[in-house]
Amino acid sequence: MTQSCRVAVITGAGSGIGRSTALALLEEGYAVVLAGRRRPPLEETLTLAGPHGARALAVPTDVSDPASVDVLFHAAVQSFGRVDLLFNNAGINVPAVPIEELSFEQWSQVVSINLTGSFLCAQAAFRVMKQQTPQGGRIINNGSISAHAPRPNSAPYTATKHAVTGLTKSLSLDGRQFGIACGQIDIGNAATAMGGRMAKGVPQANGAVVAEPVMDVGEAARAVVYMASLPPEANVQFLTVMATNMPFVGRG
Repeated sequence: MTQSCRVAVITGAGSGIGRSTALALLEEGYAVVLAGRRRPPLEETLTLAGPHGARALAVPTDVSDPASVDVLFHAAVQSFGRVDLLFNNAGINVPAVPIEELSFEQWSQVVSINLTGSFLCAQAAFRVMKQQTPQGGRIINNGSISAHAPRPNSAPYTATKHAVTGLTKSLSLDGRQFGIACGQIDIGNAATAMGGRMAKGVPQANGAVVAEPVMDVGEAARAVVYMASLPPEANVQFLTVMATNMPFVGRG
């Protein structure tokens, strides 16, 4: 790896937005550390990368476990020397049920992955980015349209995504003196396993079930690559990329 090669850590890299972004960053010449709960999907991402996969490393990771996150960032530094970019992308949801039917375990699982996982990875990235030479780096958090407006029966997911916005702002402030920029991308209706269901019909605020437009997941990846491409003195604080005709503006 050349000294000019930038190093990215991507969580949730075994599918969807994470996989698409990993492949796009590899195309741009990055070295990429792929994090995800299970090794087989990460290995599939490596296969899809073709020759670029030589600059990638798969590290099975539970982002809700501090020890597992420490292993991830240790592997990144050991293999590539530094971390220039963290894409906090890992996230889960639970079935949409009335709040009184939601179990404590379901709530806790979403909070642990979507919010605590983002915090733990950002914390580990800060430790590396503050100590490395040259100092600094960039963190991009995957917020979601749900960081702005909820869908029906989505309390855990919506609450965590609103909280990610607060985390983004805090990281931006705390990272300034160390050259660590932090921004957030809010993605709406990308055609992934999670987002692709929108095209089949999802409940609306008025009780109707309506098929919603979706966009190619590659558009979300291109937006992340743009955010990552900025020089240290510039930052996209918040970016929304969404299917043009999805019900967001005026939703609810």
